[in-house]
Amino acid sequence: MASLVRHVTIDCADPYELARFWALVLDGTLGEDDRPGDPEAVVESAGASLLFIRVPEGRSVKNRLHLDLQPQDRGRDEEVARVVALGATVLADRRTPDGKGWVTLGDPEGNEFCVERSRAERAATDGA
Repeated sequence: MASLVRHVTIDCADPYELARFWALVLDGTLGEDDRPGDPEAVVESAGASLLFIRVPEGRSVKNRLHLDLQPQDRGRDEEVARVVALGATVLADRRTPDGKGWVTLGDPEGNEFCVERSRAERAATDGA
């Protein structure tokens, strides 16, 4: 049997606060023993397990890996508005007039992620 991904690990300055943000975004839960000031924190969600680990150095270049989110119960534009209200920042808007495209955002520590179209939006515009 092949290996399975247990966590996607994200280096950060404040694991607990960043994990709280991502728990809200992913409708996930923080580890029951995670507390403010801890050196690591975990978020469990239906789609992924994210592990946040404190590192002393800040992010200095573009992420080499990022998460692509697909909204499950709302459209892309509604999801973008929701995550911005939670503390994300729009970095690049790649939406197109025909309804396709995505939005690149930064989480509260600047880690990039994208919000793509929902499955229903994909089906409506390109049958995918």
